[in-house]
Amino acid sequence: MTKRLSRTWLFPLCAVVWNQSVYYGGNLLAKNAPHWNLELWLDSLVPFLPWTVSIYLGCFLFWAVFYIRMAGEEHRLACRFFLADFLAKGVCLVFFVLLPTTNLRPLVPGNGIWDHLMRFVYWADAPTNLFPSIHCLVSWLCFIGARNLPRFPRWGVWLTGLTATAICLSTLTTRQHVAVDVLGGILLAEMSYWIAGHNVLLEPFSRLSRRLTN
Repeated sequence: MTKRLSRTWLFPLCAVVWNQSVYYGGNLLAKNAPHWNLELWLDSLVPFLPWTVSIYLGCFLFWAVFYIRMAGEEHRLACRFFLADFLAKGVCLVFFVLLPTTNLRPLVPGNGIWDHLMRFVYWADAPTNLFPSIHCLVSWLCFIGARNLPRFPRWGVWLTGLTATAICLSTLTTRQHVAVDVLGGILLAEMSYWIAGHNVLLEPFSRLSRRLTN
């Protein structure tokens, strides 16, 4: 029981530390580099919906619950999920440094609660580190994890998938990301989980995690 509880908190904690290191490290390393706008004509067709900031911000609770759930799963399943997360964030860091991106944000003139929240997000979160979208990457990785849990109910898989899709769409309707960012995040999640399933990486990671949680 001690090992299980230790792993339940160690994996998510490491994931948070690595995520923050990638995000802020990417910003620091690419601070003075030219940033590219990857917006396509398709993005102009997506409406700006400030109320969807509730979905955009609500994802943090979704991630926390699911990551803690995955950390408590059978050891190999947990290791594959978190190895995929660590690998994907490493790829994100490479893109953040070598292909820094930005976008154009709309003015938010309203005085409703969603307008205030939208302006707060714009103030707190600079339009950088956009490709691939970490929001979409992490949300889709949760969906992948749910799909691969043998005892996870079918309705739970569907609910996780719908939640991940809603979060991905919210990154567009809040103008936090563009379509290319979303697609990049989803593809990176799928590729990272597939790569993490190979024993050449999974076995050493699994052995290391057992030593750390003894």
